[in-house]
Amino acid sequence: MAAKYISLAVACFLLLRCAYTDAQMVPAVFVFGDSLVDVGNNNHLKLSLAKADFPHNGVDFPGKKPTGRFSNGKNAADFLAEKLGLPTSPPYLSLTSATNKSNAFLGGVNFASGGAGILDGSDNIFKQSIPLNKQIEYYSTVYGDMVQQLGAVGAQKYFSKSIYGIVIGSNDILGYFHSGSDLRDKYTPQQYVDLMVLTLRGQLKRIYNLGARKLVMVGAGAIGCCPSQRNQNKTGECNQETNYWSLKYNEGVRSLLLELKSDLPDINYSFFDTYTVLLNFIQKPSVYGFTEVKAACCGLGNLNAKVACVPISHYCPNRSDHVFWDLYHPTEAAARIFTYYIFDGSQPIVYPINVRQLALM
Repeated sequence: MAAKYISLAVACFLLLRCAYTDAQMVPAVFVFGDSLVDVGNNNHLKLSLAKADFPHNGVDFPGKKPTGRFSNGKNAADFLAEKLGLPTSPPYLSLTSATNKSNAFLGGVNFASGGAGILDGSDNIFKQSIPLNKQIEYYSTVYGDMVQQLGAVGAQKYFSKSIYGIVIGSNDILGYFHSGSDLRDKYTPQQYVDLMVLTLRGQLKRIYNLGARKLVMVGAGAIGCCPSQRNQNKTGECNQETNYWSLKYNEGVRSLLLELKSDLPDINYSFFDTYTVLLNFIQKPSVYGFTEVKAACCGLGNLNAKVACVPISHYCPNRSDHVFWDLYHPTEAAARIFTYYIFDGSQPIVYPINVRQLALM
């Protein structure tokens, strides 16, 4: 009986008639990126210093247990899946020992890793992560498994209708300006950002060649305003240099996406201007329900940013009024609003279309 239902499920995907229910807008969500959308991959990396599988992370997550998300609760990957009518895509490294990997992959997979960057080696601060190149290697394995299960034609339809979320670049920029980095001896900031965008171009084309047609590209936020950056300034203000190069990176990504669309007409995308929305949180907090925009909710020391969110840290009693959960990451409340804009926002915050429109194409 079980074999009968499995065969039926495969047949549904092949025909793409019952591949997903009316509540589901797309068959699957594939997520690439860093700690902003990591849902547990780093739990499986023995050497990584970028982990969130301990309290007080997850204090507001269902079950109130840490899951590997760098948040008090859900992150943007969770909220995006919800809006698309899907369960959260599982972390790839949790599926590698699955008996039937192809079935496990059907609703999508999350490859994101805390500390990851566009450039290999951008995770030096964190000792170990899964850089974007490696994430794409993992995805190529998933691609091969799905082609074997669904056939070439069925897999092509499945991948072309799926959403590909990409949240990457912040760690590369933070790594460039890190006090112990030698990158500034090798590149000017402009050369470095140009290298990031050029490398990303090749990576996006690899994903395209492996079936992706609907890209959701999330730009870098005003990362100079996160608590760790503010803590480096005596005034507690944002690091304007880091913010400037975050903007320059975003400009490069937008130009890249226009170029890709020109070269590959069947690709469609939505670019989210995280930078502007985060600045809006900071400059007009009451509009969004926030009261604290500088300090982390969880940590120790000045702005709760001298010590990261670890079990000995204290955390704020009302997480929903904070923009930042820890040194770098948004609270669940902030992530929820970000995802609202990603999904239903309009230009210029999302360009040229939002994710709802992208999913319906």
